[in-house]
Amino acid sequence: MMARFVVGRRFAWPVLLLSAVLEAVWANALSASRSFTEPVPTAVFAVATVASVIGLSMAMRHIPTGTAYAVWTSVGTVLTVGYSVAVGAESISRLKALFLAGIVGCVIGLKQLDARSGD
Repeated sequence: MMARFVVGRRFAWPVLLLSAVLEAVWANALSASRSFTEPVPTAVFAVATVASVIGLSMAMRHIPTGTAYAVWTSVGTVLTVGYSVAVGAESISRLKALFLAGIVGCVIGLKQLDARSGD
């Protein structure tokens, strides 16, 4: 029998955001794994992927699926690009920064809408 992972409504958003961070971790680990030929990044990818999806599923008990998934992928995307820029694997331009800021703004808007829907 599988253990049940339950998170209260109060912790749904923090768990979702942590899961999004783990999404960025697994995305970057996937790249570093070089098609699963590098053992350490491959292991990081596997662990982070499972933990990220478990956290997403826990958050979805209290956050609508569309909102949770949009936030999870959006925050993961922004963090993945941010990391890639920080390590020099990708360049940043004013337009790219503007569009990434737009994604962050949309995530904040979704959180505000969720808060209004009746904690």
